[in-house]
Amino acid sequence: MNHYILETHSLTKIYGEHKALDSINTHVKKGAIYGLIGRNGAGKTTFMKMITGLSNPTSGDFLINGHSENELKTVRKMVGNLIEAPGLYPEMTAYQNLKCRCIQCGIKDNAQINKLLALVGLSNTGKKKAGKFSLGMKQRLGIAMALVGNPELLVLDEPINGLDPQGIHEFREMLLKLNQQGITLVISSHILDELSKIATDYGIIHEGKLIEEITKEEFFSNCMDKVIIRTDKIEKSAAVLERADIHDYTITDDTIQINSHVSETGKLNALLVSQGITVNEIYAKSESLEEHYLKLTGGGK
Repeated sequence: MNHYILETHSLTKIYGEHKALDSINTHVKKGAIYGLIGRNGAGKTTFMKMITGLSNPTSGDFLINGHSENELKTVRKMVGNLIEAPGLYPEMTAYQNLKCRCIQCGIKDNAQINKLLALVGLSNTGKKKAGKFSLGMKQRLGIAMALVGNPELLVLDEPINGLDPQGIHEFREMLLKLNQQGITLVISSHILDELSKIATDYGIIHEGKLIEEITKEEFFSNCMDKVIIRTDKIEKSAAVLERADIHDYTITDDTIQINSHVSETGKLNALLVSQGITVNEIYAKSESLEEHYLKLTGGGK
């Protein structure tokens, strides 16, 4: 049985002479939190608009839970989205906004409205109009509206942009709660440190191309811990390491990076000091998601 809820096959979008998305092949597992990473203009929003039916591919296709994009009625029920600003009626309450959304979807069960308000933490907004909501509350209401009809896949484009630290924390907890209830999430975000706290898989898009698709486990395995040594005697330090049969290192300015011996920083320090080398700094470090992304895209240059 197919375990992917979303598959894209050579998905391409061309605007005039500009290829916004170039033959994207993605694989999103059921139950995953799939983090979509890329700079502005990389193609993230274009990708999300196509898989949610807001834009048509120039070529290529995709499957939602094994169903072709051409099975429009079936596919649309499976996908909820919050792309760009949530489409709210500012003069209506949260309940009224959800009521309108339910009517549009042909849903007559008002009990679902209260369940959704509770799920996103808006049960106590009462008669307060949506136009008076904070940014975080508007985002929560936007997600509640995207959840009308119980979609299996929720697509969120930069959902935590503009939120304060408390709002980001609360939003993160809400997304994890949704995922625990069986909803697969595809999320784009510029805040990579925050994304790394919840994502189970990553897709990195650069200049319209998918340059890497990697699980969280693969990321931690590939982006191994390393030892960073700062000293004024780089060449002498390198010679000492070579004599000690340590060869898996790189040199940058006044820094030596060793891709092994992470648990032996004390021994490495003693070795260098014994050869008359002053070690200004030595520590173990893991490559962050941001560093990995910049290395792949050349953004750190």
